[in-house]
Amino acid sequence: MRKHDVVVVGAGLAGQRAALAAVEAGVDVAIVSKLHPLRSHSGAAQGGINAAVGAEDSVDTHIYDTVKGSDYLGDQDAIEFFCREAGPTVVEMEHFGTIFSRGADGSLARRAFGGAGFPRTIYAADRTGLALLQGLWERLGTERFTLYEEWELARLIVRNGRVQGMIVLDRKRGEFEAIAAKAVVLATGPAGRIYGRTTNAHSCTGDGISAAYAAGAFLKDMEFVQFHPTALLESSILITEGARGEGGFLRNAQGERFMSKYAPHVLELASRDVVSRAIVTEVKEGRGFSGPYGGYVHLELMHLGKEKVESRLQEICDYCRHFAGIDPVTEAIPVYPAQHYMMGGIGTNIQGATNLPGLFAAGEAACVSIHGANRLGGNSLLETLVFGKQAGIAAAAAAKSAATPEMHPSDLEEATAPYRAWASRAEGEDPSTLRTEMQQTMDQYVGIYRTEADLLEGLKRIRALRARFQHVRVVDRAKVFNLNLTDAIETGHMLDLAETIVVGAYARLESRGAHSRIDYPKRDDAHWMRHTLAQKGPDGPVLSYSGVAYTRWEPKERVY
Repeated sequence: MRKHDVVVVGAGLAGQRAALAAVEAGVDVAIVSKLHPLRSHSGAAQGGINAAVGAEDSVDTHIYDTVKGSDYLGDQDAIEFFCREAGPTVVEMEHFGTIFSRGADGSLARRAFGGAGFPRTIYAADRTGLALLQGLWERLGTERFTLYEEWELARLIVRNGRVQGMIVLDRKRGEFEAIAAKAVVLATGPAGRIYGRTTNAHSCTGDGISAAYAAGAFLKDMEFVQFHPTALLESSILITEGARGEGGFLRNAQGERFMSKYAPHVLELASRDVVSRAIVTEVKEGRGFSGPYGGYVHLELMHLGKEKVESRLQEICDYCRHFAGIDPVTEAIPVYPAQHYMMGGIGTNIQGATNLPGLFAAGEAACVSIHGANRLGGNSLLETLVFGKQAGIAAAAAAKSAATPEMHPSDLEEATAPYRAWASRAEGEDPSTLRTEMQQTMDQYVGIYRTEADLLEGLKRIRALRARFQHVRVVDRAKVFNLNLTDAIETGHMLDLAETIVVGAYARLESRGAHSRIDYPKRDDAHWMRHTLAQKGPDGPVLSYSGVAYTRWEPKERVY
């Protein structure tokens, strides 16, 4: 059995920052990652990282914008801490080697992002996540920790009310192993592949969120799912909000710059939930373009000029040319919203601690909550670094005072029994079929606009899929990189999480941020100014609720 003081699961920005903080605290650290760290989904973040730097902006404005963007469901104490850490975090990352874009005077270049009262999004062209990831990886240094690369989390082990370690699959050898840990940090990122139309990578299957849920941790606000307004039509590849921040326009099939009807003051730079609903409404009401992949609208960059588009939006140019056969310098980009981000996740405090002793979480896998019902663009990269650091510090401190973890030889046998059963069946369900049906169900019934009837139908179908999953079969007997086994494990994770999303959405009888109920179109602060907590019960998620933390800003109507 392998043993470490702190085991970080996930090697994106949140995981690496947690590992660095724990290493610097002087404990033995390991990272478990199912990808090479520089292939982590953090590298797909394009547009930028928010920080109030310079005399014109203020931390208080950043705090207010985030509170308002959350539709007042974000915890204001966490938001204040988060925004005050923004400037120092960006400076630290620059010192770590991140090369940010610069203005003519040599200062950090900034662009406007939706929902922000000031252009505070600092960027590295349109490859900001990758630039941060590379700088942090070089700072962390592989000689300072143990890396389990191409290892996948299967299950957490809890004994005596405390997390003791985990069971993981070494995909290169096809072997399951136990790793004991005094503290565990889950930084496994999003679960976007629950949906079919998503900007998330194929690796984003919610492994850490599901493992925490199965172990007894609370999941928080899972009904709040963000859809990015501008995804490339056929492939759902992200077209960064930076494209609109640089001055891009949205137009419908009638040539109208339609955001003037939905956000007359800021137009395309309204919050993401507002812009996504506007695009869907335009298409549903017949003012969108139509094609073999469904309705869409145009994102126009042509008026910005070749030099600006190709220098500020290099990756977008590549994506459009290679994956859509269009040149954004001279042609409009066909876009439609796609699932992009989970506001919900493993419930934590500011230090990343969960309700399970020894378990911490950070990044998109966690919910502090700073995003509430809707996340502002540019806040997610910042979240990974600010709260990754806090989780690493707290996990190291917990490890120093923790007893030797209690892992038994039987833990490995018991945890892997279901996987052996999958491989021993002569017949059964194909996990890829179940995954596809789950994605189709979530796209159709749990999307941007929701109704009671749709959510009930969605829940019925998801629960039927979970029942069918009990008979899943792995036909591939190979040991090395058995993707059939991986597919089955990940599908099980996602089905559990899909159920928490639908149950939470059905229970929340209001519209707030990214959760838009057609049958309850208004925000209801009297009854629903509270966080949803989901804990796993014998028959599915058991819901409870907790209050929202206030400091200075009382809820009011959110307009842009």
